[in-house]
Amino acid sequence: MRRTELPAETVTLARFLLGAVLVRDTPRGRIAGRIVETEAYLPGVDPASHAYRGETQRNRSMYLRRGHAYVYFIYGTWFCLNVTSEAPGIGAAILLRAVEPLDGIALMERRRGTARATDLARGPGRLAAAFGLDRRHDGLDLCAAGSELWLAAGSPPDSIEESVRIGVSLAADRVLRFFEPESPFVSGTRRLNERR
Repeated sequence: MRRTELPAETVTLARFLLGAVLVRDTPRGRIAGRIVETEAYLPGVDPASHAYRGETQRNRSMYLRRGHAYVYFIYGTWFCLNVTSEAPGIGAAILLRAVEPLDGIALMERRRGTARATDLARGPGRLAAAFGLDRRHDGLDLCAAGSELWLAAGSPPDSIEESVRIGVSLAADRVLRFFEPESPFVSGTRRLNERR
């Protein structure tokens, strides 16, 4: 995807990314998955955002112009991949919560230790593990030619559902999670994923 194709507003981009394809080229082959679930973390006013209190060494990549990777480590266990979503200097991002595996499934299975398709990349930690992502991928340009991690056009969903975000305690009532209804690859509880 070209950067000019990406909407220049966080919530709009979070919805736009549904159906897009996340691709990673590795020495062992290509891994790809269709994005089916995202969460928006807004600039300035969102206390659940890592950028809420300003730029730090940890969140510096969050301030890059839209279309870059922001990768962080959480709970001492998982890496999570975000896509930056605003102009340079504005901290905001979209958390990629789940993808439908398309390519490199055997690589994902080895990394995840399971052959169950719905468990390969359902949830942000599993997604990063399936793609073999870590802090080395933080700051990569997802729109650059020749990048090992990039976004490609896919097939937009027929409909989009929304809910509150998962696992946040601040601004927990804000409806900023977007997902493809009926997808077996979406994370979250049945109650959160019911059609509204």
